[in-house]
Amino acid sequence: MKADDKTNNRTTIKTVSLAAGVSMKTVSRVLNKERYVSERTRARVERAVADLQFTPSVAARILAGKRSYQIALIYDNHSPHYIHQIQTGVWARCTEEGVRLLAQPSDVSSPNLASEIGGLIDQTQVDGVILSSPVTDAAVVLQELERRNVPYVRISPGTEQARASSVSMDDVKAADDMTSHLIALGHRKIGFIIGHTNHAASDQRLFGYRRALDRAGVSYEPKYVLPGAFDFSSGEAAADILLDLQTPPTAIFASNDDMAAGVLTVAHRRGLALPGQLSVAGFDDTALASQLWPPLTTVRQPTRELAYAAASLLFAMRGEVAHRRLPHELVLRASTAAPAKA
Repeated sequence: MKADDKTNNRTTIKTVSLAAGVSMKTVSRVLNKERYVSERTRARVERAVADLQFTPSVAARILAGKRSYQIALIYDNHSPHYIHQIQTGVWARCTEEGVRLLAQPSDVSSPNLASEIGGLIDQTQVDGVILSSPVTDAAVVLQELERRNVPYVRISPGTEQARASSVSMDDVKAADDMTSHLIALGHRKIGFIIGHTNHAASDQRLFGYRRALDRAGVSYEPKYVLPGAFDFSSGEAAADILLDLQTPPTAIFASNDDMAAGVLTVAHRRGLALPGQLSVAGFDDTALASQLWPPLTTVRQPTRELAYAAASLLFAMRGEVAHRRLPHELVLRASTAAPAKA
């Protein structure tokens, strides 16, 4: 092997081409997952890549074509557990594709949001963007990406679903299913904590809660419905108000697990027997749900799978708009039971 076959003891694309007995252009085509390479040749190159433990330079790939081999995930969310699952799902798909992930937090209420997104694109030249809620519904972000002709995929959009490719689950039905489960257990006084106002899912989950009550002939009582912010402290605050009512609820359904954790904390602080005196349900099925005591009954939102699917749609995008809807699941644990008899 010649000295120039290595650069600072690092395997190069030339080394791979020599080992596979093909041209460097063919190696490049295989690495970039291009067509017009026979399966036999592709297998030979991939074997050489594995044997030599070759990791292509992102800079070299950028110079070789028009792609940056980077995508951005832009988010603004108060639940660290939710965001961790979103990042993990996108990152897993990026790893398979050999693409770098840039995770960019943002503030959807910022008056400079559009220019901040534009600056990110100018500095990184990302090949595409994935938008998580509530950024997914920020009109200025969508307009900026479209103005710059940057491909993007939306996770759980609440508005203009046909505007761009997206992945989602049915938040209305999921909340309906959980409320119906509590009704089936015998609860009629069911508290509900709404999520953050800038998330479309918050209204959708409230609608599902109300729809289940209406179908079961249970009166909707505004005093049992309080605002939250998808964080622990707002769950605590809402629980204190609900449990101070002259006729408190026998069950509380929080719009995410973080707020449900706040409810459980307040219940423990007050010495309530769980779930005998109070049933508690959440939404998302983050890792937190199974770590609480009692373990939390919740809606399993396929968060990681949604993120993985969003990245897959982005990588497969050829100009067409596509949508995927993933199923939810009720995860029944020890935090819910029939209400205690009066």
